[in-house]
Amino acid sequence: MVRRLLPVCLLLALAGCSSHQDAPAQAPVSKEELAPAPAASAPAAAAPDAGESVAAVRKHLADYATVKLTADLSKFDAQQQQMIALLVEAADSMNALYWKQGWGDRDALLAKISDPSVREFAEINYGPWDRLDNDKPFVDGIGPRPAGAQFYPADMTKEQFEQSPLKDKTGLYTLLRRDDKGQLISVPYHEAYKAELEKTAGLLREAAKLAKDAGFRKYLTMRADALLSDDYQASDFAWMDMKSNPVDIVIGPIETYEDQLFGYKASYESYVLIKDQAWSAKLARFAKYLPELQRGLPVADKYKAEKPGSDADLNAYFAIYYGGDANVGAKTIAINLPNDEQVQLKRGTRRLQLENVMQAKFDKIMLPIGHELIADDQQKNLTFDAFFQNTMFHEVAHGLGIKNVLDKSGLDSKVTVRKALKDQASSFEEGKADILGLYMVSKLADKGELDKSRLMDNYVTFLAGILRSVRFGASDAHAKANMVRFNFFKQQGAFSRDETTGRYRVDFDKMTAAMNALSAKLLTIQGDGDYEAAKQLTEQMGNVDAQLAGDLKRLDQAHIPVDIRFEQGLDVLGLKQP
Repeated sequence: MVRRLLPVCLLLALAGCSSHQDAPAQAPVSKEELAPAPAASAPAAAAPDAGESVAAVRKHLADYATVKLTADLSKFDAQQQQMIALLVEAADSMNALYWKQGWGDRDALLAKISDPSVREFAEINYGPWDRLDNDKPFVDGIGPRPAGAQFYPADMTKEQFEQSPLKDKTGLYTLLRRDDKGQLISVPYHEAYKAELEKTAGLLREAAKLAKDAGFRKYLTMRADALLSDDYQASDFAWMDMKSNPVDIVIGPIETYEDQLFGYKASYESYVLIKDQAWSAKLARFAKYLPELQRGLPVADKYKAEKPGSDADLNAYFAIYYGGDANVGAKTIAINLPNDEQVQLKRGTRRLQLENVMQAKFDKIMLPIGHELIADDQQKNLTFDAFFQNTMFHEVAHGLGIKNVLDKSGLDSKVTVRKALKDQASSFEEGKADILGLYMVSKLADKGELDKSRLMDNYVTFLAGILRSVRFGASDAHAKANMVRFNFFKQQGAFSRDETTGRYRVDFDKMTAAMNALSAKLLTIQGDGDYEAAKQLTEQMGNVDAQLAGDLKRLDQAHIPVDIRFEQGLDVLGLKQP
């Protein structure tokens, strides 16, 4: 998923989930109750929001441009509007769950913060760490964000995890805790968050009763069941079947960005979406080319032997609500789901372009960056159409490449790339999707499906996208991927920088060559499941040098926002409380 699209320094080695100063602690859990460890209250710092930190927070609030999330709902009758209101309420419930997963006790933290600006910033970041500034703590007395968030005991080391005999320790939907003897145990999400999930499931079932589309009704009912069982595959298949409904909701524990220790644990998030029927019809034709594009990837045959599902589709939507993990840090502008590798191989994925959010980022961030850092004569190549295409094909490209690691004979080992690459998996997957998305644009232009005379627009807009997303900080998977790509492209001469103006210029032929070379490298590392190679590439190519740091500083001095925040909810939509 783009986050979290395209999201400066890079990667701090994650040694273990060690305890950190005054972070929410995790108490032992008895085997009998099998409940999640209660999160501690916020630290009792002497002056948690005093002095320079308040001034810095007020400055960082300006890193976000405010965007109102709305859409024309007049075409929906009263029953359908009531259904949408219920979906927004269900989506909103993901916020409380994500707070628990990322920090702990939200109310206790906010109660310790007296300054309104600092409190507002904590709500934006779902905790006391600045998600757009390398997770820098902005509340005094708070230490670094733990790599394992609240998914693991704060005192657990990587070695203890590896030695644990727990069969479900790597599961997407389990928390690790300690029992009353200090031994590691696993707690399923549906037990740990039972009360909250029962409320959410009830809202989805009420919405299902009002749904006029049979496929959507089935999906909502099955998703409600999945929240209470942690068995999501059947509802994922039902979501794949649901192609015609004008309203959609993505909800549940989905992405693993928050788990920077192993990348195993999924965080709760949500989107409520209204389909743009006209745009979606224009995009539908591209999905049929996925198998052909897979066969043409610039890598050895064994790394493209898997056949992507042919039931994929492309659609455009207006986003009207973001919740939980989707709403923290850099905001997603396109979605590629489900993440389940079995569903992907059998059915493909759905690619949802969030056009209103995409347009907002282009207008408020991309264009100003281009005016500041792109060569004057190439600024005409910075276009929304190219931004939309690059984003869309990023999502399509998640379906390309390989999902399971190959064994030495080149056969599918049934070990997923995600598990093999551990904490490197998210940034490598995002990097692969970014570079293969550009590859797909070039190949479709060769076929006449896109205007080849405008291909330079995609290249220049792609470079501007890198400069945009490296500002997201080293904790973001997309920023890590973009820094690797920026330095790889720089080495290959894909772009140059004018020493006098400090502006960047794309070299079309060299960028094409660099695109193919990096595609092959990333696909090979994924297919081999080579964790050490993945880590080495990130560490070697993920550094921000003084020159780039200076250029990024120019963007700050020009008061260009880093990302966006939302005005959203029932009042913004003009809907009544269900």
